[in-house]
Amino acid sequence: MSGRSTGRRSRHRLLKVLLGLVIVNVVVDAVRGRARLGALRTLAPSDDPVDPDHQFVTAAGVTLDEATRRAASAYARRESLDSVDLVPADLPVEEALDLAALVDPATYRAARLRPGRGAFRAMLVRKDLLERTDVAATENLDAVAMVAAAAEFKRHASTGCDLAVAPTLVAAPVDVDQRLAFIRALFDSATPLVVGIPVAQWTIIGAGVVLAPPWGLAALAGYCAVPFVATAGSPIMPRDRAQGAALRWAREPVRWLRTVTGTWRPPPEPDPIEERRAGYEAELAAGLDRFFEPRREACPICASTRLSVRLRTTDVFQHKPGEFVLEACDDCGLIFQNPRLSIEGLDFYYRDFYDGLGQEISELIFGATDSSYLGRSEMIAGHAEPKRWLDVGAGHGHFCLVARDRWPDTSFDGLDLSDSIDEAARRGWVDQGYRGMFPELAPDFAGAYDVVSMHHYLEHTREPLEELDAAKVALEPGGHLLIELPDPESIFGRLLGRWWIPWFQPQHQHLLSIGHLERALTDRGFEIVTRDRSAAHQTVDAVIAVWLRLDNLAPAELPWLPPRTMWGRAKRFLVLGLGSPLFAVAALFDQAAKLMMRRQDLGNTYRVLAKAPD
Repeated sequence: MSGRSTGRRSRHRLLKVLLGLVIVNVVVDAVRGRARLGALRTLAPSDDPVDPDHQFVTAAGVTLDEATRRAASAYARRESLDSVDLVPADLPVEEALDLAALVDPATYRAARLRPGRGAFRAMLVRKDLLERTDVAATENLDAVAMVAAAAEFKRHASTGCDLAVAPTLVAAPVDVDQRLAFIRALFDSATPLVVGIPVAQWTIIGAGVVLAPPWGLAALAGYCAVPFVATAGSPIMPRDRAQGAALRWAREPVRWLRTVTGTWRPPPEPDPIEERRAGYEAELAAGLDRFFEPRREACPICASTRLSVRLRTTDVFQHKPGEFVLEACDDCGLIFQNPRLSIEGLDFYYRDFYDGLGQEISELIFGATDSSYLGRSEMIAGHAEPKRWLDVGAGHGHFCLVARDRWPDTSFDGLDLSDSIDEAARRGWVDQGYRGMFPELAPDFAGAYDVVSMHHYLEHTREPLEELDAAKVALEPGGHLLIELPDPESIFGRLLGRWWIPWFQPQHQHLLSIGHLERALTDRGFEIVTRDRSAAHQTVDAVIAVWLRLDNLAPAELPWLPPRTMWGRAKRFLVLGLGSPLFAVAALFDQAAKLMMRRQDLGNTYRVLAKAPD
């Protein structure tokens, strides 16, 4: 009997903890919503005609009156903007809360990496920007097309976009049947998590009302008060605010149900997954052996034959088939992939990760924060005033774009093996894009750069020491080489095992410790100028480990996996929804770990700045 009572008390305490997290969450939602919606600027009336360089993009069912057009054009002209999302003043209350969750108007314009966001009803855009993007239609766009247009405008005018409230613009009725497709357009493979979080929240609140009434009713009251608090004093004046707050406990579950049962899809286009399925099936039918080279018998750095297995894993990121092994040299400590991927294997396992099917989610991840990019760019301060900077492994150019804020007079060029660098140049995120292998291209611009950077690049390469030789060629005498790498000596690699993101199999082929890297640099005549360990730490280990674990329990639809059944799709929603509270716990763990790493000058990542010989 006492055992059952103890178990009941434990479950009661757990429920209170979960209710406490819900209460914290609704308070954060309310405070954040009030701050963000209150920061929205309102268009002032204008008698000036619409600028001939301005055009308008509108969603289906939206009609722009002349007063709104004139006011928007005057605002864009006065603020030197390329695009303005026009927010209806009477935006429905839940859409207003969605807007506050998606974008911070106070920082949106200056935040180069923030994706294009807004109310998605109407947008002003300069004609030259429209011509540089893939946006063709400008009237009667569906919800998915509006998201795509906003994203394109922000990518091509990273500091030229803003939001403003249009007082005379009437919010068109929302087609809830389109909402699931709209959420997919915003969040891609994370859609089940976004849809599942409210279910977890309602379940906790409902259990609290029944089993722990004081806590449950407090959580319910806070949840219903969010619309009032968030919109109070803002230029957004939802007509349904009172009803939306009082009946939120009933309205939102109904809205959610109508969302997840929505059958609307964007206009028919080839299914990218089904388009690729036959090709992947043919490749896999030929076997995996050709994707791997023969196993190495000796360490690629010190030639020792004393090797031991450090990690044996599968592809926990894309779920492509195969087993991958990281071995450690018992003499020098190098951790490397053995057997490593062949050229054909690299093509197979990289495909649809940074481009193709994976491009949107990659863009979302790389654009999530600019803090690490700013930290990297700051490393050179006090040691050089860069004029020409080459970023190797630049991808779409995220670092180069952000580093311009710190070094506005510097020319930033990028080099990458994929066509992402061509897109970076098209967007204007790099001044010059080079596509190819760095060791092969380095002689073409020998001595041309005073800074070369490699951020999370060396671990992907087949011969990292050759990449350092190439950097020495590209640098002018006395130039600087900046390198950032995951730290294989981090304690998190042992704590989290195969779910630790820096193991990143099968893409990471070599994991150099800071000792390995500094010895390799000094062997080539470089002088170590400075290093960062705790400052380079990335606060993501536990959160990403939780995501990987849940994602592996119920993978998304992918062309190299068997087609999902209805149960498979439902299982993914269920797993990510029920697992959503784990992200809050993981985030707290990551923050605590960050404080601990800072005290000990350790981390999961390190940076080294080295000076080339004069």
